[in-house]
Amino acid sequence: MENDDKKINDLQKKNQENQRKYMKTRDQEEAKAKQLVHELVVKIDKNPDDYHNYYELATVLVEGKDYQQAEELLMKALGLFSESDQSVTDLLKYGLGNVYYAAEEYDKAIEIFQTIVDPQLKVKAYVMLAQSYMAKGDNKRAMVFALTAQSESRDDPEVNKLIGDNLLSLGNFQQAGEFYDLALKVDANNGQINFDRGIVALVNDENYQEYFEKAKKFDPDYYEKGQQRLQDIEKFIQLNKNSDSKKNDQE
Repeated sequence: MENDDKKINDLQKKNQENQRKYMKTRDQEEAKAKQLVHELVVKIDKNPDDYHNYYELATVLVEGKDYQQAEELLMKALGLFSESDQSVTDLLKYGLGNVYYAAEEYDKAIEIFQTIVDPQLKVKAYVMLAQSYMAKGDNKRAMVFALTAQSESRDDPEVNKLIGDNLLSLGNFQQAGEFYDLALKVDANNGQINFDRGIVALVNDENYQEYFEKAKKFDPDYYEKGQQRLQDIEKFIQLNKNSDSKKNDQE
């Protein structure tokens, strides 16, 4: 009984310590973000004609989930720079589309991304359109924009990962693996791509351990978050094996 009480007390102490560490880290990150916001506001006040500062400040606000302020800032910037070159207004629009995407207002995001024509941002806009449609569950349209992005930037690992993600969600594991492989040729140490490629390998009965080891090494947060997903897939595979085994026994 005493041993059980000690274990419970030790676990409580460990949880409290982890909570303290988490709160300290969060407070430090919030302080850094506030300082960065302050610095960018000062930059804008000193040089209101530099559109980059508006874009950067909006990005920081989005990271802090302050979507309303980010939206208002970029709408104001679009008014201020309405007579500027297409590259300027499109960058601000791209930022605004990202605000809506982060806020899960996907229809608004799609509407904005579709207006971007600047060649330097076009591929990124296609990628965000694909991600927006994926978030809405419209995989067919997502695939159209993902493939369009790939036609413009064939070796881009982000684009090939996006196509792989879409195919994976559709259950096309073999094809998904092919696009993940293309992405890994360029970005071999990407933890997210390795994890998703590992899932494909697991489903296809390939050697998957190496992919998961790399995922754990290069992106431990993504690896940890993916454990429930991995367990669900393992259960699904096991159920299919049991089902096939019963069919064979009946035959």
